[in-house]
Amino acid sequence: MTARPVLSCALAVTALAGCLALTLTTGGTLGNRPPLYGWYAADAVLFALSLLALRRVPQRQVARLVLAGGVLVAAVGLLAPPRTSDDAYRYGWDGKVQATGGSPYARTPEDPALARLRDPGRFPVGDGCAAWDERRTADGACTRINRPAVHTIYPPLAEAWFLAQRPFGDGVRVAQAAGAVLAVATTGGLLAVTGGRRRAALWAWCPGVAVWAVNDAHVDALGALLTVLGLGWAARGRCAAGGAALGAATAVKLLPALALPGALSGVLSRRPRRADLVVPATAAGVFVLSYLPYLAASGAGVLGYLPGYLREEGYQQGHLERFGLLRLLLPDRFAPWAGAAVLAALVWRVLRHGDPARPWRGALTVTGGALLLAAPAYPWYGLLVVALAALDGRWEWLAVPAAGQLLYLAGGSRVQQLAYGTALLVVVVVSVRRAGRWPRPVGAQMTEV
Repeated sequence: MTARPVLSCALAVTALAGCLALTLTTGGTLGNRPPLYGWYAADAVLFALSLLALRRVPQRQVARLVLAGGVLVAAVGLLAPPRTSDDAYRYGWDGKVQATGGSPYARTPEDPALARLRDPGRFPVGDGCAAWDERRTADGACTRINRPAVHTIYPPLAEAWFLAQRPFGDGVRVAQAAGAVLAVATTGGLLAVTGGRRRAALWAWCPGVAVWAVNDAHVDALGALLTVLGLGWAARGRCAAGGAALGAATAVKLLPALALPGALSGVLSRRPRRADLVVPATAAGVFVLSYLPYLAASGAGVLGYLPGYLREEGYQQGHLERFGLLRLLLPDRFAPWAGAAVLAALVWRVLRHGDPARPWRGALTVTGGALLLAAPAYPWYGLLVVALAALDGRWEWLAVPAAGQLLYLAGGSRVQQLAYGTALLVVVVVSVRRAGRWPRPVGAQMTEV
């Protein structure tokens, strides 16, 4: 009788993959957004149905089914060129510049000194330069590289990842294939850390993973994988390995630094020990060491476009466009300070009351809370939240990257507040109901996983 639940779940995941395939091949692009709303909604419904079907599958068959479905969902992301982001074109360019001995922190893509590196994939000729992912450089060339007039923004281990792909080519297909490898590897890491639990499917089958990590090939997937491994090692007392992985994740994309308090869960609830310094010290050491080769080559230029990006994206005073929920309650000038205060309170709570056996729970609270506060417009920032939700099994936090996706497509202050306000409501309501309906004894919390 166990074959029927497995078959039903397999059919549901196959339907999800088929819908994702249509989404990515016929469902619109960033230049033609209206079709994406319907397709993304259909993907979300089939994702939910697949998760419900998985609940009936016997535990002994869960891991294989989750992994197989994860491979299928990731493979679907390879069916088309990037549909909603052009970041992958910059990735390959940065790798190409490094392979020729240059530094992407030192010269911009439109720099005449790098004209010899231009290729038709990133600098198309004769197509009118009218596609959604094309723009003109200062010298009139057409390029698919976004912000061609500025230096790269990516931290050093992201740059090392781009260089590592160079032997396989520097086109977007290579970046997508690398994203698929990362997506499946993260599924494997989640299954290992959770002991093959069903909750790993929250990442493995998530439509956002196929879109953001594979099709759009965002390097955030590498940060998510390293964070999963780091928290898994920290939970098992391998503090040095855990700290190193978290430091490396932060050197890929700065956002995983928010997961570090999770690895220190409960540290303020007892007497301090020398071992408590291992995770933060190792993380800081790996982060600093990763910058040294690029610092030697580029000096202060290793900051890249980060300051300009923060200003452009509305995170600085005088140009504030983020912190939408806080700006409903406070004047703009107070919103960033209030956000910092709330985030500090979340960090303190994790350090004081967090469960060291479940460091991902504190990491999810801080990371998801930070995204709710800042309300970013890029949904792939939520890949880290998806991975942490899969570690902890709290599916309600998937509302946070969903809010980012809606804001990315629709834009506007009102949409920002509505989307992230709805996400906050989902997180609060489900969390309260979960705590009331399924109380967990302390012993069970400490021994699971």
